Amino acid sequence: MVKFDANLLAETELVYTDGGILAEFSWSLVVLPFVAALLITFIGKYLPYKGAEIALGTIALIFIYSVLLMFIHITEGVASEFFVNVGSIGQFDIEFGWVVDGLSIMMYFVVGTVALLVFIYATNYMEGEIRYTFFFTSLTLFAGSMLVLVSSPTLIQILIGWELVGVCSYLLIGHYWEKKDNSSAAMKAFITNKIADIGLMIGIIILALNTGTLRISEILYQSTHDYEKLSKVAFAAAILLFIGAMGKSAQFPLHVWLPDAMAGPTPVSALMHAATMVTAGVYLLARMFPFYKSMAPEALDIVMLFGVITLLGAGLIAIVQDDLKKVLAYSTVSQLGYMVAAIGSGAYTAALFHLWTHAFFKALLFLGAGSVIHAVHSNSMLEMGGLRKVMPKTFTTFIIGTVALAGLPPFAGFFSKDEILASFNHEGETTFFFIAVLGAFITAFYMTRAVSLTFLGEYRGHGHPHESHNMMTTPLLTLAVFAIASGWVNIPGVYTGFTDWVTTRKTKIVEYHPESFDLFALSSGLIAGLLGIGLGYYLYQLQGSAETGDDKIKIQPVWTVLENKYYLDHFYFRFIIDPIKINISKAVDKFNTNVIDRFINGVGQIASLLGGIVYNNLDQNGIDRFLNMSSSGTDSFGGMVKLLQTGRTQQYLMLFLGGVVTISLLILFII
Repeated sequence: MVKFDANLLAETELVYTDGGILAEFSWSLVVLPFVAALLITFIGKYLPYKGAEIALGTIALIFIYSVLLMFIHITEGVASEFFVNVGSIGQFDIEFGWVVDGLSIMMYFVVGTVALLVFIYATNYMEGEIRYTFFFTSLTLFAGSMLVLVSSPTLIQILIGWELVGVCSYLLIGHYWEKKDNSSAAMKAFITNKIADIGLMIGIIILALNTGTLRISEILYQSTHDYEKLSKVAFAAAILLFIGAMGKSAQFPLHVWLPDAMAGPTPVSALMHAATMVTAGVYLLARMFPFYKSMAPEALDIVMLFGVITLLGAGLIAIVQDDLKKVLAYSTVSQLGYMVAAIGSGAYTAALFHLWTHAFFKALLFLGAGSVIHAVHSNSMLEMGGLRKVMPKTFTTFIIGTVALAGLPPFAGFFSKDEILASFNHEGETTFFFIAVLGAFITAFYMTRAVSLTFLGEYRGHGHPHESHNMMTTPLLTLAVFAIASGWVNIPGVYTGFTDWVTTRKTKIVEYHPESFDLFALSSGLIAGLLGIGLGYYLYQLQGSAETGDDKIKIQPVWTVLENKYYLDHFYFRFIIDPIKINISKAVDKFNTNVIDRFINGVGQIASLLGGIVYNNLDQNGIDRFLNMSSSGTDSFGGMVKLLQTGRTQQYLMLFLGGVVTISLLILFII
């Protein structure tokens, strides 16, 4: 349990600078992707590479800028924020801006690096696919939306970035919307996140009303200096913000959308699982961590509980998946559980360190999976096997990503996962510690299973797969370097630069920092990883499962429960979605029958009544009678005139002379 201490937080004692002109112009990181998306939309299809060159050039600039920011931050330390006031609503100033500190710079670098490699990969992977230009428009907006979120100095801007990321994910998950399953997956992701977003919005409103500001830095300041003012609402606000984070970062029970999001193109999956969307929830918890630690430590216990449930539950489901991308998807859910649990245990740096390393090796694994899928034209591992022989670059880099995820030294995941285990051990969370160790065993096992079914044994698919194009393998090789070395920036007792990077903020971060390795945590995690790999290799290689694609561990009914994902989807449909749909359909039917139909029928009856009145009184007795009388009068007059037409010339002459005499007399009389 995280203990409350009202004096934990104060202005940082770290030495930092304002970042100079680089920090001042960091707004360009946010603006560039949106300008690029507009250009791709209007002129992309007329360009040689259909707009991909604009997207790639823009992300390259963002990457370069993030590297420069990272360099100045490492050498000097940067913590500054900038605001632009665009108006006000009541007492609240509506401000936008950008924050440049250790946390945001780390995220700029992660988004810029992973996005650049994913974009390079996608130019070849998506070649010949439908809506190529639209894809790069959406992917550029996706990266830009995440930058809006992580650069936000205010809660309102975080909310805007939050929603933009959600909209872009909807477009990208449903890119192949001609298939109903794909469009349904996109809608599932969108709706699930909207449910969670309600919590986020209410939490923001509570904080704003009780602090009088939307600036995050001011809220964190008040959480230290005005305990009484916030104490009554702090727990509720903290839980509501966490509900929002549960949606984006796919925590149990709101994780159900993320595996289905594999319906999108593989580059989307790589970017989403490594650097955008799913890391948003972890980022929000990290940004608001001083508030949680000082004002709502009880909420952190709940955060830790859900994180631990997620890391174990999702890991178990990954074991039974036959779709390679879904194995990695449930792996992401599980690893996000580690990050969230670390935040809950008070290990701010450990959570962000795992986010950092995970971004690189998970992007590597997804792009490696995409390379395989591109070659065999199937997601099913049952139609793979033996690919190490024909795809050596993909195989080698996938192995590196697997070992990093399994947490073996000297790969990145070893250092970051060990730090999370050490935080549990330090806090005395024995049960959660051993669950996390079990999670490490499960992770190593299901990844060994995936490697065996995909690359070992004999090929079970169709056609003749071959290694991918250099435009796809070069990002794999680059990410493999990060999967090995990105963990070396935070080695207890050797170099802890990462800790200094992410704790350089205007609000001091107080947490436990191990001076050396926690040998018990280290050995526990390492043994668990080795046992998982050993069991996986024994079952799927030595026992021949990799040859046939058959699983040796189908223990019923456990396997069935895991295949059905604990029946959560069934539960949601049976007790939430279907009742809502049925009740809504009944309500709509009643509204249609009792309101719309009655209104239309009433209008029809009124129209019929008015029609009868008009017909009987105006038409029959008015217009028709007038016309009939006019006709009769004309007929009578015609009859009278007819009498004069006798056909006798003498009579006509007499009438003519009579008329002349009459007119002459009238003229004389008038004169």
